[in-house]
Amino acid sequence: MKLNYKRTVLIGFAFMSILAFWQFYDQVIPYVLENVFSLNTFTANALMAVDNILAIFMLPLFGAISDKTRTRLGKRTPYILFGTLAAVTLLVILGIFEEKANFWGFIITLMLLLVVMATYRTPAVAYMPDVTEKPLRSKANAIINLVGYIGGIFSTVLMMFLLKSDKTATGESVYSDEQSFLPVFIIVALFMLISVLILVFSIKENKLLATVNIKDEEEIAEKETGKMPRSVLVSLVLILASVFLWFMAYNAVTTAFSRYCVNVWGTDLGTSSSYLLVATISAIIAFVPLGFLSSHLGRKATVLLGIVLMTACYFVAIFITHQTPIMYAIFGLVGIGWAAINVNSFPMVVEMCRGTDVGKYTGLYYTFSMAAQITTPLLSGFLIDNLGLGYSVLFPYAVLFSVLSFITMSFVKHGDSKPQSAPQF
Repeated sequence: MKLNYKRTVLIGFAFMSILAFWQFYDQVIPYVLENVFSLNTFTANALMAVDNILAIFMLPLFGAISDKTRTRLGKRTPYILFGTLAAVTLLVILGIFEEKANFWGFIITLMLLLVVMATYRTPAVAYMPDVTEKPLRSKANAIINLVGYIGGIFSTVLMMFLLKSDKTATGESVYSDEQSFLPVFIIVALFMLISVLILVFSIKENKLLATVNIKDEEEIAEKETGKMPRSVLVSLVLILASVFLWFMAYNAVTTAFSRYCVNVWGTDLGTSSSYLLVATISAIIAFVPLGFLSSHLGRKATVLLGIVLMTACYFVAIFITHQTPIMYAIFGLVGIGWAAINVNSFPMVVEMCRGTDVGKYTGLYYTFSMAAQITTPLLSGFLIDNLGLGYSVLFPYAVLFSVLSFITMSFVKHGDSKPQSAPQF
């Protein structure tokens, strides 16, 4: 059994297009809301949270709808293609409204854009397990993540070259009043469109699905009993709980670390970016090797190793009271641990469902991760500000939720891959 690398890379182009958008969105839209339209931080953050709120409801919904879709283009391709066409059109319009400083035009278009993005993210991610044999899904997911991150890197590099900024005394980037964002809106839109068109014209989904024969023991059992076996259901609930818990830990660190650097270490805001960049680069480098490692250790064991690694890093960080090069090593290991978790956890979830429900369970996976990303800034912020514990509580907070994710993950009994005795290339 061999993984079709070329096909997997091409399927990853849809994810690459999506990550290119979100990297651009996370960096540019908050700045535009606060500095072009003069919104306060709370209002800007509330608008930025809309995508996560929409995701909780729309990702599983459109995943389930795409499971039942049958067209000449396939069941996932129509959502990916027409969703992208709508998204890039709205993205360009959004850039025009920003250029003209049209507040209501910008806000209405932004809300429409977020809705459209939520309609095709799940079908795009569900495409891979649809056409990949179960034992190969961790390797395939590693490649999908690697290709996806290329989209994020593209947007980051694009903004580095096209958006000129100065540093404030606190290390924050501030763009000049004459800075035009419209070229970046347009180029990101073109990148998204070209990526998806390459996928659509390179792979014919219906033809591919007709050649794939994925053995599905869970589906057979479900057909015999009329429902998911209880032991599988318990494992599914436990792994979704684990997804929620490790996102609670990781996203608390990534969202609050810039302020941690200022308040605990007394450094500028730019310091946090260098550490988080190391984590991202480490994850990118580790994706594919960890996909192969899970073929021998098993998915669950690889995920547990990733949790242990991240927990140990969070714990050590508690005792570091000033900026030090050691933190680069710590965040490098955090990136590797995060990659170990992400490469294997999603394949474990879709391993437990019927082949006809891949989109639905893909949506569930993202629902729990998005729910954590909404909850953890609020909860950690409450502990830091409202209870007066300060930013020193950040890493103990991460340790707690990371340990809880290890406990729930330890009891997962299904969704693993059978370790292979020899490498499969």
